[in-house]
Amino acid sequence: MLGTIYQQIYQQDASRREAAATKRMQELMRQFSVMFRQITKHDWAWPFLVPVDVEGLGLHDYYQVIEKPMDLGTIKNRMEAKDGSEYKNVREIYADVRLVFKNAMKYNDEGEDVYVMAQSLLQNFEEKWLKLLPKVVEEETRRADEEAEARRNMQLSQDAAYASTAKDLSNELFEIDVYLRNLRQTLVQKCRKMSSDDKRKLGTTLSQLSVEDLSKALEIVAQSNPNFQATAQEVDLDIDAQNECTLWRLKVFVNEALKFRGKVPKPLAEKSRGRFLKPLAATKLQAPNGIERFVILLLRLP
Repeated sequence: MLGTIYQQIYQQDASRREAAATKRMQELMRQFSVMFRQITKHDWAWPFLVPVDVEGLGLHDYYQVIEKPMDLGTIKNRMEAKDGSEYKNVREIYADVRLVFKNAMKYNDEGEDVYVMAQSLLQNFEEKWLKLLPKVVEEETRRADEEAEARRNMQLSQDAAYASTAKDLSNELFEIDVYLRNLRQTLVQKCRKMSSDDKRKLGTTLSQLSVEDLSKALEIVAQSNPNFQATAQEVDLDIDAQNECTLWRLKVFVNEALKFRGKVPKPLAEKSRGRFLKPLAATKLQAPNGIERFVILLLRLP
């Protein structure tokens, strides 16, 4: 949500900057138009107001010499266009006006009338351009700074959006975690208490599991007992110390594991990933308080 707000603010700010920049460029265009009209009204401007009549004048090599023909009339039409083909900034117009006179000086020999006229008009145009140039440079610098700031703001907006999304996900994950813990607690409370006989049977069947399945069973115990070291050298698994939910999960897992293996007991010691997991004892003990405990002692050998 916060990221969306930042994005909207950025877009609105960008639109305002673009509108202001466009307005400033239009003012520069207006000032350029004034000096452009002065050039076009010069007594020597008439040869450059329309495209060169290549065929009429028999200039068969014109397009071999001039790569990009240009004339003041074409420039004027493009300056006034509203179909998307118009000039976007004054430097584009400046370049085309210079091209008109540079083409004339390139095709015609020095000293010829057209060459002299083009040279004179170009000098006149450059003098006028130098007066406008500081404003053009100022606008270009300002535009570059605004674009750099816009990129920084865009990055900040994206960072804020990512941070907001991460925070939302973190909150959702926390809520899911709380829900799962409450659900787990509810299931534990609803689990039927396992009898001592069931615990003895569970301990016996645990010793019949394969190394791989026995490791998985120990992982089940570790999930509800953070202090339980399922991968220790010696594992003391106290069945009576496990909560009801863990006991029933173990029973379901053991039954499924033995059913899958065809209820065929495996050797008490099996090699798994280069190590041995061996049940050393599965016995019923009498605690000092008189409570019976069924303990499985497991040993991992290198």
